[in-house]
Amino acid sequence: MNSVEVRLIERARAWVDTARRIVVLTGAGISTDSGIPDFRGPAGAWTRNPAAEKLASLRHYLADPQVRQTSWRNRLNHPAWQARPNAGHLAMVMLERRGKLHALITQNIDELHQLAGNSPERVIEVHGTIRKATCWECGWKGEMAPVLDRVRAGEADPRCEYCGGILKSDTISFGQPLVPGVMERALRCAQEADLFLAVGTSLQVFPVAGAVPVAKAAGARIVIVNAQPTPCDALADALIGASISEVMPRICGYAYVT
Repeated sequence: MNSVEVRLIERARAWVDTARRIVVLTGAGISTDSGIPDFRGPAGAWTRNPAAEKLASLRHYLADPQVRQTSWRNRLNHPAWQARPNAGHLAMVMLERRGKLHALITQNIDELHQLAGNSPERVIEVHGTIRKATCWECGWKGEMAPVLDRVRAGEADPRCEYCGGILKSDTISFGQPLVPGVMERALRCAQEADLFLAVGTSLQVFPVAGAVPVAKAAGARIVIVNAQPTPCDALADALIGASISEVMPRICGYAYVT
């Protein structure tokens, strides 16, 4: 960490100390230190294997049984099942305990924020969660674990037990509409922020990336913590490229938590 980054961290820490309504947007980068790879970084899942992005397409998933079978095998071994929250996640808990966290918008599907201790009511999961399953046809939703048990028992492409429809994880795939009201809530919270932290996100996926300009237009300071440049860097009051697990506890105030 160089001297410029240290000064920026101290500046961001001072902004956190005086802020009253902090909104955080997190992306895959906050979970890499928990063993969950990101998508577009140098070692990202889609960078190393561009064909893997096809598995995230709703059109291919619904039309191709082979895609579904591959997806279910991948879910069995998804790193989220063994992952544990890291210092970056715990920093978000610090913000909430200090009474400063207005909302935690996340693009992640791993639920590590909730496992770290953030209140589910504060977490806005714009892309859903891998820990739940849903039926594409009748709308049933339930825990993912029993469905994965069926896969382990030999069902390559498990179907809904209520209607026989196609099951998938309760996540948002490419080509799938967002859950009504979720994105609207996220943008409304961004507009209410006096400090907006974008952490570990490439800010390339819309509409969620639009939360940054919304917060900026409403008068919030913007801090972006990400290893790679983002399209929103010009809006930032502070750009920090150091390790999220190292930076975020400093910014969020570790000394305030007992």
